[in-house]
Amino acid sequence: MSGPDGSEQFARSHDFGLARPSAIAALLVATFALTGCGQPASQAAAPPPAAVTVAQPVKRTVTDWDEFTGRFEAVEEVQVRPRVGGFVNSVEFTDGAIVRQGDLLYVIDPRPFEAVATQAEGQLADARARVELAKRELDRGLSLVQTSAVSEQVVDQRRQALQAAHAAATQAEGALKAAKLNIEFTHVTAPLTGRVSRHLVSPGNLVQGSDGGSSTLLTSIVTLDPIYIYFDMDEATFVKYSKLWFEGRRPSSRDTANPVQVSLVGETKPSHEGTINFLDNRLDVSTGTLRSRAVVKNTDQSILPGQFGRVRLIASAPYEALLIPDAAIATDQSRKIVFVVKPDDTVEARPVVLGPLDDGLRVIREGLKAEDRVIVNGVQRARVGAKVAPQTAQAPAGGKP
Repeated sequence: MSGPDGSEQFARSHDFGLARPSAIAALLVATFALTGCGQPASQAAAPPPAAVTVAQPVKRTVTDWDEFTGRFEAVEEVQVRPRVGGFVNSVEFTDGAIVRQGDLLYVIDPRPFEAVATQAEGQLADARARVELAKRELDRGLSLVQTSAVSEQVVDQRRQALQAAHAAATQAEGALKAAKLNIEFTHVTAPLTGRVSRHLVSPGNLVQGSDGGSSTLLTSIVTLDPIYIYFDMDEATFVKYSKLWFEGRRPSSRDTANPVQVSLVGETKPSHEGTINFLDNRLDVSTGTLRSRAVVKNTDQSILPGQFGRVRLIASAPYEALLIPDAAIATDQSRKIVFVVKPDDTVEARPVVLGPLDDGLRVIREGLKAEDRVIVNGVQRARVGAKVAPQTAQAPAGGKP
């Protein structure tokens, strides 16, 4: 075909005919490459069995403990108040210090009471003189009545006068003792050994004594060693303990000093030990709880009244149990599971019933056997039904974490 249009059409058809074999060849090479390399690539992508660490549950004798929140209170606490009124002369203690029984705390001006004591001494001396006089007159009357110099009536009057003199002397002695006691009471001393609070009255202030009705509060003292911790036990727990007691599997805290373990705020393990020494005689109808108390050793005096603490109370008789690390336990919706490696090295999810922690390990009440191989490390790599490469833990699962 001639002409410009014919030449252009011929050139296009000629170019297309030359390009087709090259395109087809390239397509075949790419297809062959993909086909030839596809099968080895899929075989290389198959992952090896996941490496996990397994261990058998630890079998040992354990005892269950229940935990309660409690508050510490002093075994003895006293509010120091004056027995006599007057002006305070001095404060003889350091705020917040440890004081011993009998230590001087306050001094109240004793001069008014010393004056009263001096007056009482004079009255007693006068009463004793009257007794001597009445005694002489009675002796003289008894001599004269034998000669009828005086009548029997006079002798009786003198005898009565002697008795009255003795009574007056006794009253004077009592008044003197009271005056001396008031002088002694002007020195306010610590009634017990413990830690004293701050002084609430400074020197120069007037305080009211107990004889005036409402005495002035001077300070307070609390004992520290031992110390009480009060906690409330719910009704269900109390019924459980009662049932164990009736079955003879747990002693009652009413007649046995059952042990307790106490941990303070911020502590993960108990740091103090004590015993139960009181259970109330009824449940609180508003809360349904039973007030209980334990006495705890506080030798280092690190615990102060008013602090909170966690009380662990023995809750069962000793029994054999299986235990595993807490890290081996997973959650599947509302149930707890552990991953067990079967004899063919495949993974099985096993539902379990958990118990309390014991020395860092979790008690398993149901779901495991002693010979089971439990995945304790690599739980996140385990898949149910997949094969794994189990390795036995070097340290026993019962080792302390």
